[in-house]
Amino acid sequence: MTPEHAKIVAEQFLALMEREFDATCKVLAAVKDENRDYKPDEKSRSAWDLATHMATADVWFLDSISRGKFEWDPDGAARQTAMFKSVSDVVTFYKKELRARIQSLHAASGDELARSVDFFGRLQLPAAAMLGFANNHSIHHRGQLAAYLRGLGSKVPAIYGASADEPMA
Repeated sequence: MTPEHAKIVAEQFLALMEREFDATCKVLAAVKDENRDYKPDEKSRSAWDLATHMATADVWFLDSISRGKFEWDPDGAARQTAMFKSVSDVVTFYKKELRARIQSLHAASGDELARSVDFFGRLQLPAAAMLGFANNHSIHHRGQLAAYLRGLGSKVPAIYGASADEPMA
């Protein structure tokens, strides 16, 4: 991928992430603190675990793409998650940190966006294309969490169309 192509691809994926942002914030905010331990099945993550994973993983993906490599620090991840005391904390973090990472990637050069990024030896893509993988990961977990919402007593927000609880504006 040429630097010029990488810049175009990155701008498209970043614009897509920006369009997904509001829906992700609504799904995160729909988790209730009093029911955040809800799990639809014993094998499932709790709503809290899924919400904190979504918020931190989305930021971690963009940080990793910016750095040009994925590294996992389980202790750092645990410290970050421990900072959250409420769902509101998670949403505030997500709104601030994800926006900052998106803006930083908008400013990245074509050369930076064209370089290959390795995802733990399983996937190698130009940084620009890796943004699509990051977006898919986010949407995957958002879908999981959205499926939890009724079970934990929350309303399901409109995502790509109206829901039974939220008509389209």
